[in-house]
Amino acid sequence: MDPKDEKYLILEQYRIYSDAKEKFIDRQFATNKFYLVFNLIVLTMICIINTLIPSQHPIIVLCVIGIAVTLMWWMNIDSYQMLIKVKYSKVLEYLETKLPEQPYHKEFIDYVQMKKKNNLIVFGDFQKILTLIITCVYFVICTYSITNIIRFFYV
Repeated sequence: MDPKDEKYLILEQYRIYSDAKEKFIDRQFATNKFYLVFNLIVLTMICIINTLIPSQHPIIVLCVIGIAVTLMWWMNIDSYQMLIKVKYSKVLEYLETKLPEQPYHKEFIDYVQMKKKNNLIVFGDFQKILTLIITCVYFVICTYSITNIIRFFYV
């Protein structure tokens, strides 16, 4: 096999894997959008039910559903990050060792340096913070609703 053909094949594999990584990241964004919209709908339903129905029971049920979905969102973020790091980054880094330039590797080195200096906010970290905030909102609403139910029985 001609060395030029081998380099071309490696470059094509690299290009295909790089495109697949970008599509996977796009899918991750779409999934995050779904979870965010779902949580906004649940929180809106809680507000509407709170104004229309005096009972706190549906609110508690919605909060439990919201907490469960938010926990699934957290696990989804973890699995996407792990797959991107292992499945795509490792393979791309390996393929780059066979190419004259290594753009992903250089980008990763810059990323690590910026993260060490705290000059970088990682989107995955922001997503996890958002899931924690939404989960806390559900816990607060649920606790408030349970407190109202208890107050109703003891007053």
